[in-house]
Amino acid sequence: MTSLKLGPLPKHGTVRVTVSMPEPLKEELDLYAAEYSRVHGEAGAATLIPHMLEAFLRSDRGWRSRKVAAQARSRSTETSVRSNSAKSHGPQSDQ
Repeated sequence: MTSLKLGPLPKHGTVRVTVSMPEPLKEELDLYAAEYSRVHGEAGAATLIPHMLEAFLRSDRGWRSRKVAAQARSRSTETSVRSNSAKSHGPQSDQ
């Protein structure tokens, strides 16, 4: 039998987010949660959804490459700001 893509769940801090979804999607999530519970132990759809979203984001190559590029731009901007700040203030002397 094929294993489920979502493995045992890690423990993380949480925040609450409310979403609306089509009924057929909720039904599909409930079916998935039932099968997940049979394989890995009790877990409802609401528990699985954040982990499913995390797995989706990790598997999206387009998102990963854009995220890396955005982080590189952010680091470059931070370095530039620090460099410009140091130049504008000049060397500090202890007089």
